[in-house]
Amino acid sequence: MSNEKYEQGLKIRTQVLGEAYVQRSIENADDFTRPLQEMVTEYCWGHVWGREGLSLKERSMINLAMISALNRPHELKLHVRGALRNGLSREQIREILLQVGIYCGVPAAVDSFRLAREAFAEADARGGLQHRHAGNDAEAGRRQMGDAGRVVANEESAQARGLDARR
Repeated sequence: MSNEKYEQGLKIRTQVLGEAYVQRSIENADDFTRPLQEMVTEYCWGHVWGREGLSLKERSMINLAMISALNRPHELKLHVRGALRNGLSREQIREILLQVGIYCGVPAAVDSFRLAREAFAEADARGGLQHRHAGNDAEAGRRQMGDAGRVVANEESAQARGLDARR
């Protein structure tokens, strides 16, 4: 498939999500999934992300909130990494996820914080993204995430011991 909006979408999608991810998505498409990949690239990335009026950074902020509210973990991790590429700081991502907690519920925020930390760790392990925050160890991640990071760490520790930390 090739048209102007598809090409624009492919460029933006690659810029935000990374070349390896986009190439893998397109190469792994089969007769069943190829129409979805084409639609997502052309309409989501070309027609919507390619519009003027909001920056890529602002679009990332909106996406993080919506994807968190919808509880889409794979997409959330992907878009946390994209948000870092688009210039959001870890602190800004934290504030978005705190907002999610208030308006969408604490369980959504707890899951989103956990997934964001995983995405940060993956970004750090890959040599980081241009806009990542200094500090690569897990404790630094917990310090950056503040109280919510401690809640997630406590829940993960309790889960590892077979307990439910929310009781």
